[in-house]
Amino acid sequence: MKESDKIIVGISIGDANGIGIEVILKTFEDARVLEFCTPVVFGSTKVMSYYKKILNSNIAVYGIDNLNDVLPNKFNVFNVWKENVDIEPGKATEISGRYAFKSLESATSALKNGAIDVLITAPINKENIQSKEFNFNGHTEFLESKLQGKSLMILMADSLRVGLITGHVPLKDVADLITQERIMEKVEIMHKTLKSDFSIRKPKIAVLGLNPHAGDNGLIGKEDEEIVKPTIDKCRENNMLVLGPYAADGFFGSETYKQFDGVLAMYHDQGLAPFKTLSFGKGVNFTAGLTKIRTSPDHGTAYDIAGQNKSNHQSFTEAMFTAIKIFKNRSEFNELNEKKLVAKGSK
Repeated sequence: MKESDKIIVGISIGDANGIGIEVILKTFEDARVLEFCTPVVFGSTKVMSYYKKILNSNIAVYGIDNLNDVLPNKFNVFNVWKENVDIEPGKATEISGRYAFKSLESATSALKNGAIDVLITAPINKENIQSKEFNFNGHTEFLESKLQGKSLMILMADSLRVGLITGHVPLKDVADLITQERIMEKVEIMHKTLKSDFSIRKPKIAVLGLNPHAGDNGLIGKEDEEIVKPTIDKCRENNMLVLGPYAADGFFGSETYKQFDGVLAMYHDQGLAPFKTLSFGKGVNFTAGLTKIRTSPDHGTAYDIAGQNKSNHQSFTEAMFTAIKIFKNRSEFNELNEKKLVAKGSK
């Protein structure tokens, strides 16, 4: 691969008072990482210098003011702003939320315009980032509003991939959101991404039940019998290998998840609680269904250890390499499909 052909990885810094910048710097402490991609961090060289001192880091920061000046084999930092910013590690402040949005907005624009190939987002604080410009429950919802496609949040580690039929919504609203249309939409996204982004020819997908024991044949709620099961039948009629609904407790406890390429949970904690128990610290959050690729580590801002050089960068590093792999897989999939279309048209 030529240096100019390297995948350009855009990185938003998240909340500057959290551990986001620490895990970014720790990931690129190993110069060999630059052999796989060209990083572009959306923030400022001043903020990077602050954390370099804390970490006693020797990373050479290459500051740029124009995305056309990105260089391979360099740790590029695009100066989204140049003014001094008050950094208070471990504190959720209005300032850190404001600049987290500046970084994310700039990186998302670059992703949309093709200036970067993939986006890795460091953790934000969902409360202090709120503003007129950012009125969303998280990264996923914001990115869906800016990019083409319908999103599906997938948490993944090794061969375990857990998608969410409902995401950042209150538990009291979940049952009303579980419709045949919504389940079908998320299954189709999961099926497509397993084929195009993970190179799985015939994906096998499990759907978890909404109610305890998947409703116990209607004894504990009617949704699984009247909504979930008929939708799964329709999925199979559409040549998708989908099974369920499975009782969530036994499904993970018995390791049944190992028999599937993807799992769809009905709500946030139903999927993420067992996922993080099984793989915390090495998991990756992938936003499937969009025309552009975004991943993130599976942890939050971790204010309690911010600025103390105690952060573990494994999940961030995994998020970066996952994004690179998905980009390559999707490119190959699209190229093969284009060749098939051309071949059919020439007959």
